[in-house]
Amino acid sequence: MNVIRLYRPPVWPRLVLAAAVVATLGVAGAAFAGECPADKRVADGKGQPMGPTAPSGVTDVVRASTDLSKEPLALQGRQFRLRQLEMQPGGVVPWHSHNERPAMIYIVSGEVVEYSSSCAVPITHRTGDVALEKNGTSHWWKNTGTTKAVLISVDLFPGAAKMDEHTM
Repeated sequence: MNVIRLYRPPVWPRLVLAAAVVATLGVAGAAFAGECPADKRVADGKGQPMGPTAPSGVTDVVRASTDLSKEPLALQGRQFRLRQLEMQPGGVVPWHSHNERPAMIYIVSGEVVEYSSSCAVPITHRTGDVALEKNGTSHWWKNTGTTKAVLISVDLFPGAAKMDEHTM
């Protein structure tokens, strides 16, 4: 008896994508230490004023990126990017917007303060916190502590043709 085998693409890429979606949905519904207090949330532009426009005392290393147009998702013009940022005491991640680039920041070590356009007070992020950055988020960060802060950033980055790969 002849058996005809049909080609089936590997399952692992779909499992990885499903796990990422589930993790994202789980994260999106959770409450996080280091987020704007509910009673201090304000309309975008009514919170903290625009801050520095140039980085200072911060290094940014792209650890990995995936061109999503080549994945089953086939999302054109986007990269799934993971970066490590190290902020020296007094270091600044300059004012920027996430209207075109959702991200999540994990604070590996140290403490940083976020100045957000949609929060009436500065937000302190400590080791172990996760900061969600999404549409309507414009902000800047400063390491106000005395030790280096290490952050891991994961974002959906517009292709290199639109932005420098080290855009904060």
